[in-house]
Amino acid sequence: MSPPTDRRAGEVSFCALMLALSTFLLWACINISGFKSYAAAGSFPMAASLLLVICALIILVKTVLKPLQPLAGGGSLVRQFFQQIAPPVVVWTGVAITLYMVTLDWIGFVLSSYLFLIVAMRILGGMRIGLNLLVSAVVLAAIYVVFDTAFSVVLPTGTVWQGMFK
Repeated sequence: MSPPTDRRAGEVSFCALMLALSTFLLWACINISGFKSYAAAGSFPMAASLLLVICALIILVKTVLKPLQPLAGGGSLVRQFFQQIAPPVVVWTGVAITLYMVTLDWIGFVLSSYLFLIVAMRILGGMRIGLNLLVSAVVLAAIYVVFDTAFSVVLPTGTVWQGMFK
């Protein structure tokens, strides 16, 4: 499938947002260890985020240079943006990911991951709630065993639970 030759509604805004987020990530990575050495803790994240900034900038320039696609069916730019660039499943998945990130430190890895998996499966079309609950539990158990036992990664327990069990 060849890429579209015309620019779609909201594409420039989306590319600009990606450039802004990539720049923020680069700034955050620089704050990890600065430019002390090539082997410093932040070197790899800094290089990866610099690559993101460069790619986002190239894509933004290429997108700005493309002609705007004519509006189909008399729809507005906003309507076409939400149909073509950010359909509801993408928006709701983004909201779920954001809530997951926010709740991870608060309620811990196990509960926030379990809730995220259930919600994400529902958003992506899983209509059978019993199956969603079971699959989420099995997947989470596997992830927990691999990371906690095999790799000895300390997973967040959550501040809510720490206060309850002291």
